Amino acid sequence: MKMLTKNDSLVTEFILAGLTDRPELQKPLFYLFLMIYIVTVVGNLGLIILIGLNPHLHTPMYYFLSNLSFIDLCYSSVFSPKMLMNFVSEKNIISYVGCMTQLFFFLFFVISECYMLTSMAYDRYVAICSPLMYKITMSHQVCAALTFAAYAMGFGGATAHTGCMLRLTFCNFNIINHYLCDILPLLQLSCTSTYVNVLVVIIVVGINITVPCFTILISYIFILTNILHIKSTQGRSKAFSTCSSHIIAISLFFWSAAFMYLKYTSPDSQDEGKVSSIFYTNVGPMLNPLIYSLRNKDVKVALRKVLNKIQRRNTF
Repeated sequence: MKMLTKNDSLVTEFILAGLTDRPELQKPLFYLFLMIYIVTVVGNLGLIILIGLNPHLHTPMYYFLSNLSFIDLCYSSVFSPKMLMNFVSEKNIISYVGCMTQLFFFLFFVISECYMLTSMAYDRYVAICSPLMYKITMSHQVCAALTFAAYAMGFGGATAHTGCMLRLTFCNFNIINHYLCDILPLLQLSCTSTYVNVLVVIIVVGINITVPCFTILISYIFILTNILHIKSTQGRSKAFSTCSSHIIAISLFFWSAAFMYLKYTSPDSQDEGKVSSIFYTNVGPMLNPLIYSLRNKDVKVALRKVLNKIQRRNTF
């Protein structure tokens, strides 16, 4: 551990190293991630508007889906502009305050997504295992409470991590080996003890990955057991189709997030960690609206109706 001395100058700004330092890759990666960000914004914003405009989609399942799209839209916007800037600028500088702000909102939306996906798994469990009690069990009050709990957990986790980060001192070396201000790359720059921060990471990240994963796993064990007891092939197929999109989204998010925070502990794994984080920071938010719309009959029907209305207006 490096001790703070009189000659050390405290860091007031950081430099984000970005995804790669190879000049020939900067421009192609800029266009690639720009397209990903555009698709993310258009897809998630479009899904939110579509659900809001169509009364047939005003159900608990789509209520949670619109919140998931809102979270994806916000948290990809927390870091994407700075990430894109890194590909076209010589040095991507971010102030200390800007870095801590980015860290807080990034963690807030990421943790909120963990619990929103968990709420969606519970919704599917009730819909398939207790269909007759669905309207009562998944009432407006219950949906609102689950949503509030997801955002509350996000706020609590982000506050704990950011609060612990603010107590650290950064001196001299200020290059963050990442394309955003994340916990582990920042801890490597501290010239004071990070013991408390590492402990908070183990506890908070452990809770926010283990609890949702365990809840989702239990929900889907019950769902699978219930589906296998459905006699008709058509019924089983319909039940599987309602869950498949959610399973894909969950697998992509939790696998990459767990890899990033549970394995990204040594300098040798830093580049692997950055590549892995792309899946839950960039790819996941882009694919979620596509997964849920392309694999969902209700969304496709609603989208077709909206497009037909627009076409009729343009015709007249």
